[in-house]
Amino acid sequence: MKTGIIHSIESCGTVDGPGLRFVVFFKGCPMRCAYCHNPDTWSMEGGEEMTVEELMEQYEKKRPFYKDGGITATGGEPMVQIDFLTELFEESHRRGIHTCLDTSGTMFKPDDEEYLKKVDRLLEATDLVMLDIKHIDPDEHQKLCQRPNDNILKFAQYVDSKGVDIWIRHVCVPGITINKDYLFRLGQFIGTLRNLKAIDALPYHDMGVVKYEQLGIEYPLKDVKPATKDMAVSCRNIILQGVADVRSKMS
Repeated sequence: MKTGIIHSIESCGTVDGPGLRFVVFFKGCPMRCAYCHNPDTWSMEGGEEMTVEELMEQYEKKRPFYKDGGITATGGEPMVQIDFLTELFEESHRRGIHTCLDTSGTMFKPDDEEYLKKVDRLLEATDLVMLDIKHIDPDEHQKLCQRPNDNILKFAQYVDSKGVDIWIRHVCVPGITINKDYLFRLGQFIGTLRNLKAIDALPYHDMGVVKYEQLGIEYPLKDVKPATKDMAVSCRNIILQGVADVRSKMS
């Protein structure tokens, strides 16, 4: 029986997919996003080894609360532990539980046939992919996350080609992602996804600073002020303009 390395569990998640969710935070992430508020999930160390059955037992205790929700895998980056993640989602489906994958897509390897087989198996048991697109510009993405974004965008297209619902998340960071050109281009890309169900423009916050201090890590965006909700609304409107632009050309 496979085990996963789990950071923590939130039993009443309200912002991690539709409805009330049982949220499983996976350990491990290769991204180093400058605004990450979970740096304690980066490494595999310090997590709790758990089986699918143990997670299901916790879910079943509060199952009536999740009738309009389900299970969300987040992190960290859940696809670091793709085999365990797949087993969790397959067992969830066997029990009639809605599954949501909150991912950055950075683990995607489009040229690896064996890996694609694993992704296909995972997606068959996935009802919704919440994909975090950190930055649409490849150079700026590298600066922001210390990883390229090409495979992330390819992952979005691959998920779409499999007919799985997609929910895009984008963090609005003053001076970094809050830029009309970048936001419009992001919208143009998102607009090509046929199974797009929602777009969340999230205001950047600095609530993770305390964790960085506890871990002895310097916070990269210490001079950047948090974004307001109004800023996020404006960003989303520009993204939607990009979506409308590309779809008008496609029709």
